[in-house]
Amino acid sequence: MSRKPTCFVTGGAGFIGSHLCEALLREGRSVITIDNFNPFYDPAIKRRNVEAIKTMMGDEGIDPSRFELVEGDIRDLELLESIFAGLKEQNTPVTIVHLAAMAGVRPSIENARLYTDVNINGTQNIFEVAKKFGVRDVVYASSSSVYGENEKVPFSEEDLVDHPISPYAMTKKSNELMAYTYHHLYALNMIGLRFFTVYGPRQRPDLAIHKFTKLIDNGEAIPFYGDGTTRRDYTYIDDIIDGVVKSVAHIEANAKVYEVFNLGESHTTTLKQLVETIEAALGVDAQINRLPSQPGDVPQTFADISRAKALIGYAPTTLIEEGIAKFVAWYRSEEAVR
Repeated sequence: MSRKPTCFVTGGAGFIGSHLCEALLREGRSVITIDNFNPFYDPAIKRRNVEAIKTMMGDEGIDPSRFELVEGDIRDLELLESIFAGLKEQNTPVTIVHLAAMAGVRPSIENARLYTDVNINGTQNIFEVAKKFGVRDVVYASSSSVYGENEKVPFSEEDLVDHPISPYAMTKKSNELMAYTYHHLYALNMIGLRFFTVYGPRQRPDLAIHKFTKLIDNGEAIPFYGDGTTRRDYTYIDDIIDGVVKSVAHIEANAKVYEVFNLGESHTTTLKQLVETIEAALGVDAQINRLPSQPGDVPQTFADISRAKALIGYAPTTLIEEGIAKFVAWYRSEEAVR
């Protein structure tokens, strides 16, 4: 059996990226990841994620030479070209999984230029090195935020997504347009993954589930925006990673691929229900600080996952109650060792 291509993962020290690196290594692949350890949140968290990858490799007897971390920025085209030139010189087959981005709807409103620079210019650098060095297959992260205030539910990949309501969403829609252009002009295979509110162990501390869990556990008030009826399709990390790995397998096995897939749980939870679920898992009542709805927030997200099911066998299994219980168990184990 031929050896699977090396995966070049951008943002591999982050929440989703570190879990993905582990999954790819378990498949027998080599993984090269680039991360700039941006101070958007404490870089020490990402460094712990990298240590977790290395610990997993040691525990499972995986050759440490199969994982390489490059500390750098996807906006550094010269650095990217040097990495891919080296891989080409060694005749190393490569699949790119591009996750690196400035994340978050609300922060993007405060610093739109930075989001454009990283998420659009940085992504173009990734596509450019793929074109220049003959990398055929690129899987990249999009976002459910591209659906904006879509009133039709569940959200389908066929829906119009021409009205993003935040700079972050705009950059993700731009990535999808750019991906099609590179597919059309240069025959790059492209799969874009619209992630729906991913949560689980290692989730960023600024995201709602992690933030709410910590505040409730500490007896502090949680910021509760709106009337609690906004709905999200919360997707557990293991299900997301399953979808990414299956997308990688699909793109490597097929020619002339251009796809966009929703990766969600296809089940919605209101903000009020989310808080109640966290309360139940912690065994602590929440203190509520009621605030107005925030600009850029959408009223609901809800993934139609029939396309991903049909084409890649995507089959999420983790409902919110089980996922929150797993997250709270991880949170408590992390707090105990700090």
